[in-house]
Amino acid sequence: MRPTTAPRTTAKELPTDEFHRCRHLRLGWWMLLVFLVLGLVLETLHGFKVQWYLSRENETRRFMWTLGHAHGTLLGLVNLAFAWTAQTLGAWSARTRALASSALVAGSVLMPVGFLLGGMFVNGGDPGLGILLVPVGGGLLALAVGLTAIAVARRNGPTAPQGRGEAGTKTDRAKR
Repeated sequence: MRPTTAPRTTAKELPTDEFHRCRHLRLGWWMLLVFLVLGLVLETLHGFKVQWYLSRENETRRFMWTLGHAHGTLLGLVNLAFAWTAQTLGAWSARTRALASSALVAGSVLMPVGFLLGGMFVNGGDPGLGILLVPVGGGLLALAVGLTAIAVARRNGPTAPQGRGEAGTKTDRAKR
């Protein structure tokens, strides 16, 4: 007997905040998988001393691919952190959240892909034209992180645990 599964919810059916949270959870975990596997492939090439990868003529390629792997893995974690932030942050305008989310998605793709493409098409020791995607991705990531940091700084809510009669709370100090 097959277990019944709930019908899959489309993006249009989700509330905006839930859409962004799910979007970044999916992207973050898939990026971690893809770029960790890429790291294993690069380690295998290194371990088997594959000259196509290790030779001095391919130093730029190796460096660009290592940067692509590292940035992709890190940005997967950043997307997971954004999903958590989007879930826990109460006071955040839908427009700002949507802009930060879109910028983070685009930057998370452009930066590592730029490094990988730059290493794929090396021109005499210089990275290929794909490297031009890296500063664009970096700018989008800076925008996303800046908007998120501002939203977190403006958050309305308690900054310290609230309790009855705990030393150091407003109610306790008022009684003194």
